[in-house]
Parts: sequence; C-alpha cells; structure tokens
Amino acid sequence: MSTDDQALPTSSDLRLSILGMRCAGCVSAVEGALAEVTGVNSVSVNFADHSAVVKGAADSELLIQAVKAAGFDAAIMEGLEDPAEQEQLELARYRNLMQKAIVAGVVGLPLMLGSHLGWFPEMGTPEGRSFWPWVSLISLAVIIYSGLHFYTSAFKLIKLKQSNMDTLIALGTGSAWLYSTVIIDYSDNLPSLSSHAYFEAAVVILAFINLGSALETLARGKTSSAIRQLLGLQPRTARVVRNGEELDVPIEEVGLGETLRVRPGEKIPVDGVILEGHSAIDESMLTGESIPVEKLVGAKVVAGSMNLQGSFLFTATHIGRDTALAQIIKSVRQAQSSKPELAKLADKIASVFVPVVVAISVLTFLIWTIFGPDPSVGYAFVTSMTVLVIACPCALGLATPISVMVAVGRAAQMGILIRKGDALQQAGKINCVVLDKTGTVTAGKPSVASISVLAEVPEQTILQLAASIESGSEHPLAASILAEASKRQIELIKASQFAAIPGQGVTAQLNDQAVAFGNAALMQNLEISYTEHGNRLDELARSGQTPMLLALDKKIIGIIAVADPIKTDSAHAVTMLRNAGIRVIMLTGDNQIAAQTIAKQAGIDEVRAQVLPQDKAAVVKELQDAGLIVGMVGDGINDAPALAQADIGMAIGTGTDVAIESADIVILQGSLLKVPEAIALSKATVINIKQNLLGAFFYNTLSIPVAAGLLYPLFGVLLNPMIAGAAMAMSSVTVVSNANRLRWIKLE
Repeated sequence: MSTDDQALPTSSDLRLSILGMRCAGCVSAVEGALAEVTGVNSVSVNFADHSAVVKGAADSELLIQAVKAAGFDAAIMEGLEDPAEQEQLELARYRNLMQKAIVAGVVGLPLMLGSHLGWFPEMGTPEGRSFWPWVSLISLAVIIYSGLHFYTSAFKLIKLKQSNMDTLIALGTGSAWLYSTVIIDYSDNLPSLSSHAYFEAAVVILAFINLGSALETLARGKTSSAIRQLLGLQPRTARVVRNGEELDVPIEEVGLGETLRVRPGEKIPVDGVILEGHSAIDESMLTGESIPVEKLVGAKVVAGSMNLQGSFLFTATHIGRDTALAQIIKSVRQAQSSKPELAKLADKIASVFVPVVVAISVLTFLIWTIFGPDPSVGYAFVTSMTVLVIACPCALGLATPISVMVAVGRAAQMGILIRKGDALQQAGKINCVVLDKTGTVTAGKPSVASISVLAEVPEQTILQLAASIESGSEHPLAASILAEASKRQIELIKASQFAAIPGQGVTAQLNDQAVAFGNAALMQNLEISYTEHGNRLDELARSGQTPMLLALDKKIIGIIAVADPIKTDSAHAVTMLRNAGIRVIMLTGDNQIAAQTIAKQAGIDEVRAQVLPQDKAAVVKELQDAGLIVGMVGDGINDAPALAQADIGMAIGTGTDVAIESADIVILQGSLLKVPEAIALSKATVINIKQNLLGAFFYNTLSIPVAAGLLYPLFGVLLNPMIAGAAMAMSSVTVVSNANRLRWIKLE
C-alpha cells in the first residue's frame, strides 16, 4: 500500500498528548510555544484528541518544557495507543463542568430572584451591612469553584497577548463581583442609582457558560473512538508456524516472512500472501465492497479483514506500522490533524471586543476623574465598572451554543445526528458532495437481481434448485439465494453428495439428478457447454451483476445474477443536490463497469472507480485544493480517512462504527435524502447564529455608551442597575427565542 510520506507522521515525528487545551486560542498558544523550540520544522495541533505532531529533530524534553511554560502540560505518545484513557479524562472533565454549572445555578437562581423581587435588604442599611458580606463570600466561593478555570485561561492568554471568550467571562464576572463587594461598604459615597449588587449576574453567567462547555466536551470526547474502533480490527494474537508447530503469539512478535495460519471466523493479523489453502474473505474494511472475495494460493490478504470460511497458511509481508490497517489509522489521524480548527464566531468577535471594552472602561475612568463632579473618583469607579458589567457576555455566550443545541435537537427528530457543533456552521457551505457507492448509494447487501430462464423450466424451479443446493454451502452469496427463495416461500429439496469447489461453485444430487451451480470455471471443469450463453453472461457482468450458471444433468437451464441494488431514494437525493448547485461525485473500490452502472441509475455523472481508502482521502484533498468545500458521505471503515479529511464527513448510520465515529454528521436512517436536508438545516442555523450575535451585541453596544455616562451631561442620567439587568435579560430572551425558531423552520 502506497502512502504519502509528506502527509503521514514519519519515524522522526513526535506525537505529544496535550493537557489543558480548552479552545482554539489554546491551540494557537501551544503551536506557537512548540514552534519556537530549536529543531522544530512544523507543528500540527489536533484539538479533537488533544495531541500535537511535531516534525523535525527537536529534543522531546525541550518540547515538553515549552508546552509547560505556556501554561499547559504534555507527554510523549508512543505507538498506536488506545485512546480509551483519553476518553475517560474527557468524561471526567464533562462531569466536573456539569457539577460546576449545577453549583452556580443552585446559588445563582435564588440570588437572581431575591435581587429582582426585593427579598434582600437595601445597601447601606444596618441589615444590608450584615447581610451582603455573606452574599459576597458565598458568591466568591462559587466563582472560585465554578469559574477558576476561566480566570486561569484568560491569564494565560493575556501573557500571550491574546484574548477570547474566557477573557470576557473573567472580566465581566470579576468586575461584577468586585464592584458589588466594594459598594457594600461604600454605597453611601456612590451615586444612589448605582448602589446595586451584581453578585447574581456573575454566578448565573458561570452556570450558563459551564453548561455549554460541558456539552461541547461531551461531544468532542467521542472523536477518538474512531481510532479505538480501527485498532480493534487487529487481533491481539496471531497463530504462527515455527519449527513445524503452531503457536499463538502476541501480534507484536510476528516477524516478516513468518508463516501464519488463519482459521474460519478469525481476523487476519498482518498483511501477507496465501501459501496453502483457500477461503472467502470479507475485505469490506478495505474496499467497502459487501461481496466477499475468493482467495486462492498466491492471493494477497490484509490485516483486519475477516476470514469467513476455510483455513489457510500465509506468509507475512507487512507487519506493525506497515500494514494496510495501520496506514488507514495514520490517514485518519493525519486528516483530523490537518483539518483546521474552526474558531467560534463569538471568539473572533471577542478578540476585538475585549480590548475595545477595556479601553472604553479605562477611558471612562480617566474622563470622570478629570472632568466629573464630586465625588469624581466615585463616579469614575461606578461608570468604569458598569461598562465592564454591561459588556458581560451572557447573551454573547449563549448566542452560538443555544442555536446549535436547538438545531441538533431538530436534526435528531429528522433522523440526522450532528456529532460536532462546527458541522452546523460548515455544512451549508458545501458545494461538492462525494458519495461512497456500497451501502451509501446502494443497499450494501447483495440480493438476487435477475433470473434468466434458458430452458423449458419454470423460474420458480430454477430458484428452488439453486437454493436447495446452496443450503449446504458456506459461500456468502448463498445467503442472497436462500433469502430470495424464502421471500417467495419456495420449499427446498434435500441435497445429497454435496461438494463445494473453491472459487467455482457447488455440485449435488437433487431428486437423483445432478445439479451444478457456479461460475463459468465450474461449468468448464465439469465439461458442461455454456458458450452459447456467453453474451448473456457478458451483459450481466457489464451491468454490475455477478452471474451464476445453473446446470441440470449437464445442461444449462438458467442464470441467477446477484447484485447490490441501488437505494430507492438515492436518485431523488442526487437530483436535489444537483438542483441546489452542488457537484456530485461517486467514489468506489469496485470496478469501472459496475460503478458506471450504479452511477447511471443514480443520476451521477462523475465516477472514480477502483479507489483504495488512502486514495479516497487524496481525492477529497484534491477537490479541496481546487477550492471546493467538500462533504463526504460513506458507511464503511474504508471511508474513515476520507470522512475525516472532508470539510464535513457524513456517515450512514447503518454502516460501521468507525465510519460513524470519524464523521461530523451521521444519517441515522441510511437515506441519502437526509444529506440535502442537513445542508439546508446548516444554512438556517448559521443565519440564526448571526442573528443571535447581532441581537446580543445590540444590547451591549447600545448600553456601553450609556454605562460610560454619555447621557449624564445632557440629562443627568447614569445607567440604572435595573436597566443594566433588564438589558442583559432582554438580550438573553431575544437570543433564546430566536434560536427556538429553528424548531419549526421549514427546510426546502
């Protein structure tokens, strides 16, 4: 199997496990720290599995020190490790964030109700001076427990001269608590309209933000399952033949050139070539094709494929990291790492919004100190702190996740599983859809496609004879023949003298008549003339079907052809995509003739046939390099690299777990009609998110000048704390209400 040396990690590359990354800003911070180490040529940080691939000749200890200096932690990752431990860490992080959200919510809700319903004593009164310090301490404890990670993250980014949502959260909640604590003792020295505490705002904001972070962590924590599923394809042990004895040894101890035995129902441990024996092998993990492949002496076998019948000996030609399976795993990892981490729109805005708000706050303090009335410092403190409070990103923090949460729920009702929030922002931009053939455009299960009657024998009789003789066969295609007979309620005939001829077919006696069922090679071996039916056989083969001849007493009486039929709605789905101006391409490991036949039935003009897994990912990369936004739709393990490489990977839910775990979106019901629906939902969600952000910033930007005291020289008005609270509440109500429109929006 060929690989792209530039695309896959080499022996000189180092993989690091990074602990402490929380957002796209953290990714850039880690990349920047590693890039400065001597000997590093390039760095690629994968936020999905919290790892980094460093190319070059840098010292591993220096790399770890650089990461720690940037405020994170790191460890060297060796081998194709099982990411189960990383998943456990992500699950623990999810539970921790949920606990923080619950604690903040339990404390924040009564504070919010009490503040707005007048349950608490006023500031400056004897009762207030004894009551509010306890509220300050309790809210501080909650802020430390539920929000410390936001403050440490913001501090790390400040050291790197960067900012994101964590910076806004830290500034907003911190200034709210500080301001509220100060006015407990100094409310008499501050303007009367400003003696209002914001403890509840700080705590409730942390509850909402932690909840959103927890849900994002839960979704992201499952991404490494694709690698674990791939690793699970390779058996832990192999049966080797040494000195005439068969021994079970760990897979790591298998050497090149060794002879190994594989028995029925076992997975093939390494790549090799058959020395003795024969079998039918399920290679769908490599080719995606549901029809098993007959393997005789000299045929190649690949690690991870399943031996369905027969026992054979083979010699190992590729082991360890050189096997086809290992290359697929590398391809998935590389595609995940090379996919750019999409920064949240709110974070991008916050990177500009934060320094602007801080600058306005500082400027406000200076102006009021210099030009304000007595007590000028008091007015300066109130207005500058109020600017930060009103800029607190409650609605801004909800703007993206609330739309995503509603859209994900709507998608689930439609039979579409959105596995990554970013997929909702990207799917609507897709202008090229790449479809796998088997299991995606087609049903993925072979069935009887046609029965050709070649003698004066009823069609039912032909199927009865074929099913009766196949009832004793272990061949995978026998199941399709038997299924068709069962569907037609045909009674089988008891067979005798049954014999299976590898790679050809079967023979038996039925009602004292000699029956043979198989390919042309079987008929030639039994000296049964079939050449007069050559045109029919060629016609069936060109249409993508697998023909099998049925002979009764040395005479051909019929042909039964088996094929993988196209799904009933595939053509309709392709038409919808093309009507939307989306380019549609079909990729398959099948031969050109079969591929063209299926593509014609589905209305697809562009076809790439006989494509291996790593080549599928390369085709997707080629389309991306041409400037296209590519959506890949597949269902097999062989599609995993391409699903990971694509801008949006869509897996058919009836397919393999590996394909599902490698995808951004899963079509639960297996219908291609869900693909254009997912794209339409994405477009609606992106519009909704932008509306939410606009609504959130409308209240913030409108209120900031008022908070700074712009209206005071003209009308003697400072921002009433209740107005500030109402503005934050209204912005949240607007965002939530608008997001809920996605539940009923019509998708065309």
